[in-house]
Amino acid sequence: MAQQKMIRVGNCSGFYGDRISAMREMLEGGDVDYITGDYLAELTMLILGRDRMKDPSLGYAKTFVRQVEECLSLALEQGVKIVTNAGGLNPAGLAEKIREIADNQGLKVNVAHVEGDDLRERAEELGLGAPLTANAYLGAFGIAECLKDGADVVVTGRVTDASVIVAPAIAAFGWERTDFDELAGAVVAGHVIECGTQATGGNYSFFTEISNLGRPGFPIAEIHSDGSSVITKHEGTGGEVSVGTVTAQLLYEISGARYAGPDVTTRMDTIELSEDGPDRVRISGVTGEAPPPDLKVSLNTLGGFRNQADFIVTGLDIDKKVALAKEQLEAWLTKPPAELRWEVSGTARDDAPTEEQASSILRCIVKDMDPKIVGRNFTSVAVELALASYPGFALTAPPANAQPYGLFTPGYVPQAQVPHVAVLADGTRKDIAPAPETLPLVDADNPVVEAPADLGATKRVPLGTIAGARSGDKGGNANIGVWVRSDAEWLWLAHTLTSDNLKELLPEAQDLTVHRYVFPKLRALNFVIEGILGQGVASQARFDPQAKGLGEWLRSRHLEIPVAFLDA
Repeated sequence: MAQQKMIRVGNCSGFYGDRISAMREMLEGGDVDYITGDYLAELTMLILGRDRMKDPSLGYAKTFVRQVEECLSLALEQGVKIVTNAGGLNPAGLAEKIREIADNQGLKVNVAHVEGDDLRERAEELGLGAPLTANAYLGAFGIAECLKDGADVVVTGRVTDASVIVAPAIAAFGWERTDFDELAGAVVAGHVIECGTQATGGNYSFFTEISNLGRPGFPIAEIHSDGSSVITKHEGTGGEVSVGTVTAQLLYEISGARYAGPDVTTRMDTIELSEDGPDRVRISGVTGEAPPPDLKVSLNTLGGFRNQADFIVTGLDIDKKVALAKEQLEAWLTKPPAELRWEVSGTARDDAPTEEQASSILRCIVKDMDPKIVGRNFTSVAVELALASYPGFALTAPPANAQPYGLFTPGYVPQAQVPHVAVLADGTRKDIAPAPETLPLVDADNPVVEAPADLGATKRVPLGTIAGARSGDKGGNANIGVWVRSDAEWLWLAHTLTSDNLKELLPEAQDLTVHRYVFPKLRALNFVIEGILGQGVASQARFDPQAKGLGEWLRSRHLEIPVAFLDA
């Protein structure tokens, strides 16, 4: 295997709930050597944790089981190996389920799994408290050990998203633990394809430029033995692979120039992109450094219970109607919840042609450890207001029962304190040693960008007229990557869009800490806004809890842009 020069790795899942037919589409659409799938996010771990509380035999992604039932025979027939983190909190259980499927279908399959990431039983000992789930982000070498042993299917628990893509390259090319440049190159390829169709035009700022976005194809990484890669997709599938779509995904959920992982710290500021033909983008020049000494740990706890009521407020005197509803509801509650928050969304138009355009939504969100306080106590009052409040009172729907919500916090544990075990198809257990060489993680200095030339007259238009953006969540923080497509635009962007300017454009970030990172080779800036998502997506701190639309809000904001760019 070490003599191979290139492998084709296709991804068929970017999250738990992604297109169920994607695995079959990948197998039937053309040649691949490996199929990977990413099913785990911070919120997913909480969902799987609750599944495991109800039934200890669960804790894995059940949609993956359906895909295996449909596609295992075809994958074995084509010699395609499957690598996935769908094992979640129970990789051994998922491995056994796959063997059961194979037996029922009369198939012979070698299934291996990787374990050691689940630290829940040791959480207190490791100083991580008493969470519902505690999972360290393992790397790719355990998966690679399973593949080198001949596994047809490898399932893992919590590994870094890119690890399921990096591992096939390690197994194929014989990379060692200190081949940091090669590993970093594969991490970049993995980061691009791990979120599925976000690499082929999904969630892309300039989506109107893509002629066929009806059903984007899933991405493929052609990874070479030197760590370089080409991102592509099966011929004839929808969407597009371009420098723009790849740039957008590279900026997703990152921070600065150093992108830390358990196997390598990838220098995101070294990435070079170039067109390599239709729907083909080459990634080269990536360098890597030794990983940090600690592994990140995903910690989820049950934060309590939440509920909400959405009031429709229509017509005249909107502000006074809102004030009356707030005053009444808060006064009528016999047991005030621990947290009560109001939000007004939508702006009622004056003299509107439709009733909906004349209305705003007043949302009341409540949280408490006692489900009764945010359940019956809250919903009864919201309903009792119906004939006693502002004119035109209505609810979008009857208030529901209280729902549990979770809190995410990151933890860190020395690599040597986390077991990393490859459980081979025959049951043999192989311990994977921690990284032999580590470096403490520190931010790289932002490069100095030359000042732009005098660009002449400007016009006040949306930033998105010339700039793309991609945003996402990292615990309670959000990131917004912003990029442009010409060198002149880049010099202007780098000197115009400062952290202070971002706060002016996004007032919700005004009182928060904002970090700015500069990526000249991608013509991009990345901003990390601390705390804007509260305690993570599961805490439901904002109406957009994963910050998916934050970048598009920024693009819609107006500022003075050189007319020369607009004419071009």
